[in-house]
Amino acid sequence: MDTTLHDPLVGQVLDGRYRVDARIAVGGMATVYRAVDTRLDRVLALKVMHPSLAADASFVERFIREAKSVARLAHPNVVGVFDQGAQDQYVYLAMEYVAGCTLRDVLRERGALQPRAALDILEPVLAALGAAHRAGFVHRDMKPENVLIGDDGRVKVADFGLVRAVDSVTSTTGSVLGTVSYLAPEQIEHGTCDTRADVYACGVVLYEMLTGTKPHSGDTPAQILYAHLHEGVPAPSAAVPGLALELDELVASATARNPEARPHDAVALLARTRTARAALADEQLDAVPPGARTAPAASGPGSEDRTSVIPRAVATPTGPAATPLPPEHAHEASLNRTSRLIMPQRIEEEPEPAPRAPRRRGANRRALIAVVAALVMILGVGAGVWYINSGQFTHVPALIGQSEDAAKKKLSNAGLGVKKVEGQFSDTVERGQVIGTDPATGARIRGNGSVTLVVSRGPETAQVPKLDGMPLDQAKSELHKAGFAPGDTSAEFNASVAQGSVIRTSPAAGVKRHTDTAVALVVSKGAPIDVPSVVGDTVDAATSALQGAGLKVVVAPDQVNSPQDAGKVAAQSAAEHAQLAQGDTVTLTVSKGPRMITVPTVTGQKAADAQKALEGAGFKVKVDRSFPFLSDEVSGQSVNGGAQAPEGSTITITTKGL
Repeated sequence: MDTTLHDPLVGQVLDGRYRVDARIAVGGMATVYRAVDTRLDRVLALKVMHPSLAADASFVERFIREAKSVARLAHPNVVGVFDQGAQDQYVYLAMEYVAGCTLRDVLRERGALQPRAALDILEPVLAALGAAHRAGFVHRDMKPENVLIGDDGRVKVADFGLVRAVDSVTSTTGSVLGTVSYLAPEQIEHGTCDTRADVYACGVVLYEMLTGTKPHSGDTPAQILYAHLHEGVPAPSAAVPGLALELDELVASATARNPEARPHDAVALLARTRTARAALADEQLDAVPPGARTAPAASGPGSEDRTSVIPRAVATPTGPAATPLPPEHAHEASLNRTSRLIMPQRIEEEPEPAPRAPRRRGANRRALIAVVAALVMILGVGAGVWYINSGQFTHVPALIGQSEDAAKKKLSNAGLGVKKVEGQFSDTVERGQVIGTDPATGARIRGNGSVTLVVSRGPETAQVPKLDGMPLDQAKSELHKAGFAPGDTSAEFNASVAQGSVIRTSPAAGVKRHTDTAVALVVSKGAPIDVPSVVGDTVDAATSALQGAGLKVVVAPDQVNSPQDAGKVAAQSAAEHAQLAQGDTVTLTVSKGPRMITVPTVTGQKAADAQKALEGAGFKVKVDRSFPFLSDEVSGQSVNGGAQAPEGSTITITTKGL
């Protein structure tokens, strides 16, 4: 059934520009449509936030952040963002349209892929994420649904809807956004998320491509989350015997439960991937060993494949059976409650039985605590009791007004760690200074505890600073201080602004913009230099003329034959009257003299035929017709046939007379 018939947006024109033609896909936060930009007459994808979320400022901010973040990533493997806007209750992104399918479609249809195909898909994905990571962003929702494969074979990463800056993403106290099958353990347990969370998700995607199945499965999302926390991703060869050891090691490296053991970002994982590929023989790359899942999946995408808001806080059960849970079951109960909150259609009526392993660990822990408590009571060790009740606590030092680095150092000196760093706009506190902590200053905290730092991002909007005439490095520094990001840098000639200094910015100085906006810089190349012609000059003379004009000179190592005399300049890299900037380089090619070639014999030929033969051999021709009315037959030539003459030299032919 064509569900687009019931979609009120299909057929409408947003912002008087984007005509919505058809619905492509529906996600957790937005719907994607195929549309036409009527102004530029091109097909594009329109990502429209669900109206129910458009009233939530945090979701709108995340949506707009996606547009800004991806707009900075000019990479062939990232789906480009063209525009962002809003009309009535519709907030949208105008994006590149990729005709093709998703990696999820491929896996659902084909099952496991050959290792070569899996690596051919993984490498451009890692290249795209590597560009994002090196630009300071984390994707946070890598999965096969967000890998697009065009009809032309190009691979692109889409849906940066959860993207956050690396230095602003540390943890969240209440919930985590993501897709359960691809969440890293630290995202589930602590909410921490940096580039290594994307690396973990890519490792899971690689496992799925090699085996046709996800590494962790369960009847509920809670069971999958529990497996990510407590079980390592198995080796692909355990499911598909015969897969190369290098592929097992690659998956193990990317999906290490300890983030410190993973490659630090997608660029590092890409390097390991290429090393692993180089170690594999063609038969290892092209074979799908027995055991891989090749049959299509029986059902559509499950709820564990959807991007969801997953609460992390442990709630107390309510109702007549609200009995406090023992510690060993509290975490599992929290996960099961999580699944009921986000995916009620997948929850069975009967509660899931508790896993046995956690019960044994909990029992051992309780027994150990009981033994320690009994020993303390029997021995009456007063110092130990003091430590348990007081000595292991300290107080949060005063950090407000200090720089982020100074605050971290002071916490370290106090034996405390940094749980996360949050940015917050402030009209009164200078950008980069601490404006608050959690716990607050002076609060009681365990001696090895962690503190959340709230750091000023400066005003939410600021004026673009005046940078005209400022050297480029200094201008970029001033942009950072004002809260802006340096954007594209271009150069043009300008006689009134010193070379390497800023001519203007876009937006212009004084214009108010949201902080973190990219500001483009136009830099002066100085006054243009008119390049003189030095062909035919000696190398010394040519060098002197060019350097006198303010240019640098390089002499090519190889000489060439040319009509110029040996040792003279045969060619220059910048043509006469071309415009260069001061300090630009001109390369000179030196002549080794003309090439000597054999002169054809043309005596007795018609003058026209003789001229054609000589010019075809590389000579210039002069015809001496003393008695043109008597005969047109060549009676002589200035250089005899069979002799050698310089290429390009002139041969004179004479026609017969009386």
